Amino acid sequence: MSQQHNSAEEEEEDYGPLLISHLEQSGISSSDIKKLKDGGYYTVEAIAYAPKKALLAIKGISETKADKLIAEASKVVNLGFTTAMDVHQRRQEIVTITTGSKQLDTALGGGIETGSITEIFGEFRTGKSQLCHMLAVTAQLPVSMGGGQGKCMFIDTESTFRPNRVLSIAQRYSLNGENTLDNIAYARAYNTDHQTALLIHAAAMMSETRFSVLVVDSAMALYRTDYAGRGELAARQTHLAQFLRSLQRLADEFGVAVVITNQVVAQVDGGAGMFNPDPKKPAGGNIIAHASCTRLYLKKGRGENRICKIYDSPSLPENECTFAIMEDGITDAVE
Repeated sequence: MSQQHNSAEEEEEDYGPLLISHLEQSGISSSDIKKLKDGGYYTVEAIAYAPKKALLAIKGISETKADKLIAEASKVVNLGFTTAMDVHQRRQEIVTITTGSKQLDTALGGGIETGSITEIFGEFRTGKSQLCHMLAVTAQLPVSMGGGQGKCMFIDTESTFRPNRVLSIAQRYSLNGENTLDNIAYARAYNTDHQTALLIHAAAMMSETRFSVLVVDSAMALYRTDYAGRGELAARQTHLAQFLRSLQRLADEFGVAVVITNQVVAQVDGGAGMFNPDPKKPAGGNIIAHASCTRLYLKKGRGENRICKIYDSPSLPENECTFAIMEDGITDAVE
């Protein structure tokens, strides 16, 4: 059994991150490795990326152990400078996951990018959850079909997940409905602490199986109810920043595409005057703005059509395109 397990682990290492058990060879005891796993650290990358005080917060990890862990992890994970050419080559290899609409994929430079956070915001009924359901299926398609060739993890905060939507979309791609549903790991989050705790489970599952998409629909909903009023704003933003940091860590460590949805709030300051025809902005303020790599703004169009505006992206121009929401998911716009 153990031999079989080892070969499976070696196979895992071929495509993904280096599992934390690798550090046993460097003299880290198995009891310490268990402590790290309980703290949500499953890969060598996780330790290399963690600040020292985060490791010290784990029960039973002393200052000397933390130093040794960081030293061993940084031997394996390159944390220094590389050339921009290396970065360019790595960017060429990034997998993008199709949204189901050619126009939307083109605007996104191929689809939703893996290894980074994409935020989708807009009013209700603009297609945010529909796009999430779509990605839950296209994540599973082979790369040759514009998929991510992995499973999907879905964290649902507003009880908007509908398996029958997934079945309709799976049919469109001639996928087996039951298998498609089995490949979606679903969790309902009930409060902001629970939402954060689920990311530790997520890291555990991602270290065992290949996931290509992690969806949080919606990332802000529980924050807006758990923390009410201005008095709690600072506490809310700190907690939110830590949640988003954990999401970014999962994107870096496992190369998953992290997709979060967000609600819009009315702008009540002077910015909503006559010069701003659209006085709505995404919730969460600067914290969420800086954490998201690509931000997409969805608006209603005519009939089934929706408009997607690229609101912020380091590499895509600010433009907009139209797509449609149909029974079998997201498609090109209907004339």
